[in-house]
Amino acid sequence: MSARSRTSAAVLVAVALAAGAASLRADEGFWVFNAVPKGAIKQAYGFDVTDAWLQHVRLASVRFGGASGSFISPDGLVLTNHHVGLSTIAKLSTPERDLVKHGFYARTRADELKAPDLELTVLQSIEDVTDRVNAAVTAGMSQAEAFAARRAAITTIEQESTKATGLKSDVVTLYQGGLYHLYGYKRYTDVRLVFAPEADIAFYGGDPDNFTYPRYDFDVTIFRVYENDRPLKVEHYLRLSPTGTKDGDLVFTSGHPGATQRLYTMAHLEVLRDTSIPATIEMLERRQANLKRYGAAGPEQTRQVGDELFGIENSLKRARGQLGGLKDAKAMATKASAEQALRKAVAGDPKLASEYGTAWADIAGSRKGYAEFGLPYNFIEGGWGFNSRFASLARTIVRLVEEREKPDKDRLAEFTDARRASLERQLFSPAPIYPEAERAKLADSFAFMIAKLGSDHPAVKKALDGKTPEARAAEVVDGCTLKDVAARKALVEGGRAAVAASSDPMIQLVRAFDAEGRALRKRYEDEVVSVERDAYAKIARAVFATKGTSAYPDGTGTLRLSFGAVKGYMEDGKPVAPYTDFAGLYTRQATFEAKPPYDAPQRWDDRKAQLDLATPYNFVSTNDIVGGNSGSPVVNTKGEVVGLIFDGNIQSLPGYFFYDGSVNRAVSVDSRAILEGLRKVYDAAPLVDEILGKTGSSITTGGAR
Repeated sequence: MSARSRTSAAVLVAVALAAGAASLRADEGFWVFNAVPKGAIKQAYGFDVTDAWLQHVRLASVRFGGASGSFISPDGLVLTNHHVGLSTIAKLSTPERDLVKHGFYARTRADELKAPDLELTVLQSIEDVTDRVNAAVTAGMSQAEAFAARRAAITTIEQESTKATGLKSDVVTLYQGGLYHLYGYKRYTDVRLVFAPEADIAFYGGDPDNFTYPRYDFDVTIFRVYENDRPLKVEHYLRLSPTGTKDGDLVFTSGHPGATQRLYTMAHLEVLRDTSIPATIEMLERRQANLKRYGAAGPEQTRQVGDELFGIENSLKRARGQLGGLKDAKAMATKASAEQALRKAVAGDPKLASEYGTAWADIAGSRKGYAEFGLPYNFIEGGWGFNSRFASLARTIVRLVEEREKPDKDRLAEFTDARRASLERQLFSPAPIYPEAERAKLADSFAFMIAKLGSDHPAVKKALDGKTPEARAAEVVDGCTLKDVAARKALVEGGRAAVAASSDPMIQLVRAFDAEGRALRKRYEDEVVSVERDAYAKIARAVFATKGTSAYPDGTGTLRLSFGAVKGYMEDGKPVAPYTDFAGLYTRQATFEAKPPYDAPQRWDDRKAQLDLATPYNFVSTNDIVGGNSGSPVVNTKGEVVGLIFDGNIQSLPGYFFYDGSVNRAVSVDSRAILEGLRKVYDAAPLVDEILGKTGSSITTGGAR
């Protein structure tokens, strides 16, 4: 792993050393791979984490967009969740062949289905570039100017890295701006579906059981990565363990936790609690209701929006859980006490007070200022008022042709050269788009904009052009040409002139709001992001100065390692056992008389007698996870996959803000259940043979004993 710059890296080395101290709360944290708290793990569990072990796990870990997975065979098999692969499975489905409903298994490699736009990445290198990013800031710069200077430096660093290495290069912000690391990723774009179960068993119990435990989900999907039209030859992969775990075993999770807010100030959290999250919940509830209405028209309509509805409902339940955590008086009092202690320590030291003392007031001020324009920002720049895949494509095209004319460092971040290949892969995806569904979604988002901004708001008048939401949505969707990939490419190739001359009503609608959207975005970056980036960097340095560096960085959607143990918990005064088994699945089905969402697919009933019903099915562990960890391998000390993260319990949802090791639990599919189900329910013995491979391999050549 690269780490050429050492000045700021020394901070993270200190993190690893300090993390061995008793001040580190057991099992908490999203640890970057070059600063894993080896001492704390040794002290708590007696296991020596070696650099070779870490490198092997890192190079076997895969990022699926905003989620996770892992290589599990030398021929490029990748294991992740069904719900992570759901969008791709839906894109590969047709009305005549619904892979989401009926599942899929490629009995030969020739049968494997190529995903239309899936891109997987594997982290190859990490380099500390903090000094270089901060060197772009000069004395006398305003916070907005400093933010722009850092962003320009980041773009240059990414561009140079991409040219020099051929890797997808991203500068990652850690500790809210305390550190900057350059991550280099190997990209894989030829990814093919090998196996997916039926949605009814992958998401058994549906939304009622989501974020609960005990669980009975076969939330598993397997892809294969190809390179040069041949299965990728993988050196670092993780064998599935046929023996699994036992209660109390140490396990690791290697995945990509999404953005967390554990370093946020009380003022920031209070705005999330009182304003931001309730607004998001309202938006999600509206979208949920709209998709359900559309799906109620028939099976084909249900199929068209099924994966999107799943995502909405998952996000909605997560947001409600987060809000519940922020309304927990005890948890917030603990957070407030810790903040007050830090602020007192800073105020008591004249040097620290001079350097960092204004940070908390700056954040409170930025959040107050954001309230003045947050609603139009959400609807115009955030897309709440233009909920349509067509609108998203149109805006990408409108901005791409303009941004590419600028120097790379002056572009919006998503349009830089370093991100161009990934952006175009999505922009020119041949995945199906359903105009009828897009009309329903867009009409409802127009109506939502009226409800929140008012019918006299200039943005509403401009969007509707004197028509009803339904009529206006029909007009722009029915006239939209962007369903055709060739039409998208023609506009991009034609550049600004082609876009300006386009008669496509969706292009025209998006162009009408582009200047306003850009202005709102600039205001948000100047008045909120830049202020908070500076303030949180000060708070991070204050933490380092007063408490040492045992604090881990918040999740950022980048690769992290967590550790914990297989362990049950107490709920409502009753013990919750760590494992469920296949017998429990059939008991739960009988309890609910096999009515949806507790009706297992027919093949699971047909094969019940062949299954070993005592096989552990799902289990919980204390590993610290959040959204983005879905699909993460749960790895034992041998480097074997013993489980597959697919959820957290309801108590874990406030984990975006704080971790409670007594009840926070990650929920996984047991490796023994995966192998048993593949072999005995899906007749996938050849796949199982490939997954298990030959015995006796060492982790340095791929696979663990």
